[in-house]
Amino acid sequence: MRSNRRSICRFGMIVLAVLLTSAIHAGAQTPSATPAPTPKAPATSTLERQFFKNILRDQRAIWTSPFQLQGRDARWLVPLGLGAGALIATDRQTGDAIAGFHRQLNASRIVSYAGSTYVAGGAAATFYLIGRATHNERARETGLLAGEALVNSAIVVSALKGITQRVRPSGGRDRSEFFDGGSSFPSGHSIQAWTVATVVAHEYHDHLAVQIAAYGIASAVGVSRFTGLNHYLSDVLVGSAMGYGIGRYVYHTHHRSATGGTEEESSTSKRWPLIAPQYDRYAHEYAVGLMWSF
Repeated sequence: MRSNRRSICRFGMIVLAVLLTSAIHAGAQTPSATPAPTPKAPATSTLERQFFKNILRDQRAIWTSPFQLQGRDARWLVPLGLGAGALIATDRQTGDAIAGFHRQLNASRIVSYAGSTYVAGGAAATFYLIGRATHNERARETGLLAGEALVNSAIVVSALKGITQRVRPSGGRDRSEFFDGGSSFPSGHSIQAWTVATVVAHEYHDHLAVQIAAYGIASAVGVSRFTGLNHYLSDVLVGSAMGYGIGRYVYHTHHRSATGGTEEESSTSKRWPLIAPQYDRYAHEYAVGLMWSF
């Protein structure tokens, strides 16, 4: 049986790449206190037409993100890297310890369903369909962005599982080993739950209860994958971080602001004045409004 320490050394470089990827612009943009988004229908329709094209753009940004890091990203990468490294070093011990308990298995299995592809994808579809039926553009956009982020997460996690090939806790003598034909690293349920939760929480940033519920469910899913003996703690941590990073990136890149543009476009437009006609046909008053945000 190979030593877990030796496996950690061999996996060091890939862990670094994973951690860099999971940070996907996490520190690049700071959410600002903006009014509740009220995108126009044409803006959301644009997201629908460009759905698959946006995914291709997202994938390019995700896999090239390690080359676009800045100094301030260290505040996210250092704690995440240290935490992941510590958990990988102790995964076998913690995994063997939780394996001695069985009463929580059924509850863990039920909770983990919330992070399955069917439930996460169903949640995104529900937001979208209800949004279309009720003409609620925020819900419609939430479904579109959550679906887009889920596809991105599925591509990333499938690739990383194929590369790392970590053996699951139920793998016998080779449990927790990397490059041994497994599919444990990172946790797919965790990345999917956190991807959807992050998009929902950012879309409804003005509703604290929604944010608490979204992140609470995602956290419960991650914990259940460990207590259900499906994954190790490091699998859950990295999967959750990646889900948050991908969801946040998709939201900030494609969210349509009240003016109909993305957040990036809105932040750029603040440098220029907004000129809009104003009139009152009953009072026969006509004017031109000039607004400049700074």
